[in-house]
Amino acid sequence: MAANPLLLRTPLPVLTERASSVRTSRYRAPWVWAVSGITLGLLAGALVFAPARWLAAGLDWAGSPLQLHNAQGTLWNGSGQLTFQSDAQGSTALPGQLEWTLRPAWIHQQPGLRVQWRADCCLSQPWVWRISTDLQALQLQTDDLPSSQPLRMPASMLTGLGTPWNTLQPQGRLELSTRALDIRGGTEGLQLQGALQLDALGVSTSLSTLKPIGSYRFALHGATHPNLTLSTLEGALQLRGSGVIQNRRVVFDGEATAADGREDALSNLLNIIGQRQGARSLIHLG
Repeated sequence: MAANPLLLRTPLPVLTERASSVRTSRYRAPWVWAVSGITLGLLAGALVFAPARWLAAGLDWAGSPLQLHNAQGTLWNGSGQLTFQSDAQGSTALPGQLEWTLRPAWIHQQPGLRVQWRADCCLSQPWVWRISTDLQALQLQTDDLPSSQPLRMPASMLTGLGTPWNTLQPQGRLELSTRALDIRGGTEGLQLQGALQLDALGVSTSLSTLKPIGSYRFALHGATHPNLTLSTLEGALQLRGSGVIQNRRVVFDGEATAADGREDALSNLLNIIGQRQGARSLIHLG
């Protein structure tokens, strides 16, 4: 058999070095794979067993008015105390524990998450959210909350949002319901489809001796520019107004008046909640 001419021309030291390199790589390969496997295993384990406090830390880092305290369990199955907190002056919490189940999901041919919220104090059934992204926008879709089975919260929770609620110190009951709610936020601004309704029932405030002052409805409807309305269901304090969400800000105009015979009892409140103009108090946002 003829000798390989390339081998004949290759110096012996080079051949020795190559052979040594091959032997070294053969011995090194198992260790490389072992270290890589351990590293990936640790990362996967950290993700699977990620503590629930990671969610709390994320809300805190984002500066959200919603905060999670006493988080327990994992990121995927956890519980905690949900609070409203706008600053360091104080916070208000749900009267019971909030529990959640988080799972990866494929939503509209896009990667996403499916979240199921449970709160015995406030929800009669689990509330499911579906969150997805196409790298240009974040989309949130929720299961319907019918008005017969709303999310119920004490109105005092609003105090944790700061001004003007910490001045009004509202009492009463909040009921949140939704229908085909689909929110998309991204570079093109906020897009909303469906409807959201918040009823404030049997409301009273520390600024008036009249208790309650009334019951009210705030409604948000999807459109090119989502529109919102405020109306009075019943009560001595009459509220009404309308507005839109445009260019990522809320523009709202409304007014407050006192029912006949209730002017004196509500005069101080009317002076505070808006700009007084005769018997009316004008409210403007944006």
